[in-house]
Amino acid sequence: MNQLERLEQSFATEPVPFFEIGDTVRVKVRVVEARASGKKKTQEEEKERIQVFEGLVIGRKGRSYSETFTVRKISFGVGVERIFPVHSPNLAGIEVVRKGKVRRAKLYYIRDKKGKAAKISEREFSRAPKTHKGTTATEVEELPSDDTNSSEASD
Repeated sequence: MNQLERLEQSFATEPVPFFEIGDTVRVKVRVVEARASGKKKTQEEEKERIQVFEGLVIGRKGRSYSETFTVRKISFGVGVERIFPVHSPNLAGIEVVRKGKVRRAKLYYIRDKKGKAAKISEREFSRAPKTHKGTTATEVEELPSDDTNSSEASD
């Protein structure tokens, strides 16, 4: 492992929740504001707050510790996009608000759409693993049958 990989691993924070392109997420970002206090303005007071940015994930780029994702929202009729590093120490959290059903890896075409045309349909979210044809996700145990009742019923 080279020095760059070790440095990137040190930036890794807690595990990130699973989200995909097309999902609506609420990203909580730590913002540090510096204000001058006093008449001479020599002392600076730092104040930290959480800023929430909620929007549609239109793309992910990179891999492992250098991965970023782009979130787009409409604010007062103007489209706003922000790019967030997934493992940034400035991220306080990521919440998945709703899952979107898309068939593209990048949703840059949303930039040209307005109103209902820019809406992404919602997909169902289930924790059950995907299965192959003819099998079920959870196998049901068969109850042992009473041989006495079945033999009497056939007589």
